Amino acid sequence: MSSGNGQQSAGGSKAAPPEQLALIREAVRKAKEPRAKPRTWRGAELAERLPVARVLVDKGVLHLDRYFDYAVPKELDAAAQPGVRVRVRFGAGGRTVREGRREGGKLIDGFLVERVAESEYTGPLAALAQVVSPEPVLTPDLLELARAVADRYAGSLADVLQLAVPPRHARAEAAETGPPPPPPAAPAPGPWQRYGRGPRFLRSLASGGAPRAVWTALPGPEWAEEIARAVQATLASGRGALVVVPAGRPAARVDAALKDLMGEGLHALLTADAGQERRYREWLAVRRGAVRAVVGTRAAMFAPVRDLGLVVVWDDGDSSHSDDNAPFPHVREVLELRAARDQCAFLLGSRGCTVEAAQLVESGWAAPLVADREQVRATAPLVRTVGDGDLARDEAARAARLPTLAWEVIREGLRRGPVLVQVPRRGYVPRLACGNCRAPARCRHCAGPLAAREAGDLCCGWCGRMESAWHCPECGAFRLRAQVVGARRTAEELGRAFASVPVRTSGREQVLDTVPGTPALVVSTPGAEPVAEGGYAAAVLLDAWAMLGRPDLRAGEEALRRWIGAGALVRPQGAGGTVVVVADPTLRPVQALVRWDPVGHAVRELSERAELGFPPVSRMAAVTGPVGAVTDFLAGVRLPADAQVLGPVEVPAAPGSAPVGSPPGERALVRVPPGSGAALAAVLKAGVAERLARGGREAVRVRVDPPDIG
Repeated sequence: MSSGNGQQSAGGSKAAPPEQLALIREAVRKAKEPRAKPRTWRGAELAERLPVARVLVDKGVLHLDRYFDYAVPKELDAAAQPGVRVRVRFGAGGRTVREGRREGGKLIDGFLVERVAESEYTGPLAALAQVVSPEPVLTPDLLELARAVADRYAGSLADVLQLAVPPRHARAEAAETGPPPPPPAAPAPGPWQRYGRGPRFLRSLASGGAPRAVWTALPGPEWAEEIARAVQATLASGRGALVVVPAGRPAARVDAALKDLMGEGLHALLTADAGQERRYREWLAVRRGAVRAVVGTRAAMFAPVRDLGLVVVWDDGDSSHSDDNAPFPHVREVLELRAARDQCAFLLGSRGCTVEAAQLVESGWAAPLVADREQVRATAPLVRTVGDGDLARDEAARAARLPTLAWEVIREGLRRGPVLVQVPRRGYVPRLACGNCRAPARCRHCAGPLAAREAGDLCCGWCGRMESAWHCPECGAFRLRAQVVGARRTAEELGRAFASVPVRTSGREQVLDTVPGTPALVVSTPGAEPVAEGGYAAAVLLDAWAMLGRPDLRAGEEALRRWIGAGALVRPQGAGGTVVVVADPTLRPVQALVRWDPVGHAVRELSERAELGFPPVSRMAAVTGPVGAVTDFLAGVRLPADAQVLGPVEVPAAPGSAPVGSPPGERALVRVPPGSGAALAAVLKAGVAERLARGGREAVRVRVDPPDIG
């Protein structure tokens, strides 16, 4: 032990010198000191010019969706510029006023929107507590876009900015950003030659034009290169480009295509997988103008690209493009807003075609960008069907899940390469039904669906209770069957049938990106299909009825999108590529798959929805809340004269969102013609704000353009 006087201790080690001990004590003392709070600026001199700051506080409630005025202390005058992050005291009211300044309240974050000479508020103002960073992250263009999105979706500006501006990272912000690289040369058409208007589209981008197109991509992996060439053509004109894809895997493919085409340093990749520091550093490079092209997932739709010349959304039917956080904006709609506001080019690309995309073409807002039928037949695989009649006559299908035709196609395909098997749901026998009457097996306590665990035990998917003595309440039978067999169970069955080849699974627990071109069975859930080197020799789409039977207006469109996404990974028909879909061949989505005609299917769907007044021909909002609250809310707002209220109807609480046994809620749908969409959003937003301002009342939630209306 050190004696502290410079002599050696009993153990013989020399004590630390007094100077070093003093430094250690000082470091310990500073570590224990609490972090200083921002000043109250009591009695501080204010800025001489524009002493009032208008601040958007980070409070996402609708009745506070406005700017609040704060005084600007002279010491913060230089840093307190429009667009910077600030901290302010909020919520104290006028109770504490000292030396002409309001004090108290909770410290919260916000953005300084503008500086003005005088405040419209006649009382004393609180002072800005702190300028968090001098970096002006909220540009005027981004603020204008965020306000337009908030108004369209009946949300608050603060909620939109939480989605648009990434969290700050000090080290990333301190890093220097170099000048922008020179524009690249205009690219050759390359694979765009396969589309009738493809070369013309690229030439228009390279010359500074603003074409708008709905692009139906051909099967195969070339789609990423085609997007990259469109981006390069836009950069060649001296403008910026923004590409938004639904997930990290397609973002990585576009990123690789851009690097192969233009090299490093000409674009930024904005995905959640990058981590907070890297993502913020890339975002800052875009805001500062050092990078003119962006590829990213959903949040990248707000990327502050300078001189925006092109926006691209890939696979707009993917549910990942719809944000899960209020006000629930959709990438397609936000990029349409940006294209209209910035007068830039717009490209909506997909292997399939949504009804919204078909409406853009029908209205004349965008032009179709498609290949002719000869080119489609040359690149698409052969599609064969197995219907109910075939299954009834098929001994193998009655004994197992694999019809004879599918078994033969798999066997033949394995001689030439990997074979893809798509199953529509995740898990291990995810949903069970009575083996006698096919009635769904449900929990006796909450009526939730029963699922089988790997150990064979039954468990409720809603309340989690175990079920040890189930019997069918309809017919009394005790035998269960799987309505849809999951990916792992399918892999086990196929592994026994084709014991000589490896079986790989790709789904929720492990998503494979690529697989080699050697013979193997790849069992995947929709959207998790890996890319095979050289393409799959064949694909089998099992239990297709489960996807078509979902209680959703988009069930047919979504099923076709999933099937085409899997079929596009298969080799062309000329190279022996074959797809077998186990579904009734008379159904419209199945016929569209056989013809490889997603556009025709979308046009037909659009026509039928127009007759029925369903979205996107009409605008719709869903109002949900406790029983009685929705009716009370709608009675208190003045809806547009052409609004039609459907419901309310009782809806169960979402699994996990409320305790077991909680009363169900209710939902009403409000439908208006397209021209009244903005008025409907404004009325509903004002109604929710008024309801919240009164306080103490059951809240209702409004979602404009809900993706699922049943």
